[in-house]
Amino acid sequence: VQLVESGGGLVQAGGSLRLSCAASGFTFDDYVIAWFRQAPGKEREGLSCLSNSRGTTYYADSAKGRFTISSDNAKNTVYLQMNSLKPEDAAVYYCAADVECAFVPWAMNYWGKGTLVSVSS
Repeated sequence: VQLVESGGGLVQAGGSLRLSCAASGFTFDDYVIAWFRQAPGKEREGLSCLSNSRGTTYYADSAKGRFTISSDNAKNTVYLQMNSLKPEDAAVYYCAADVECAFVPWAMNYWGKGTLVSVSS
């Protein structure tokens, strides 16, 4: 199982970014893909999760209304569209995979290396 995040960078407050998580090494529909983030000095926080097999998406309260998860099955890629970014959204963003959606890091077995998002005020 390999997960590779991309799309991070520096954005001004109020701006948008779309993160990508390219998955390989497993059958895409057999796993869920979740997005987490970790800011310096803080715990890793679950944001959103997508299950292609069930056609369901889940969002943590911190992600509702501004973040949207989606997938391109032909590319085995999951996206996180982030709008109206705030300085407090600055963090390393990770995608993770497992068989069930969860917003706790210990429940997800496969992780990418992360992509850094910085938000200037």
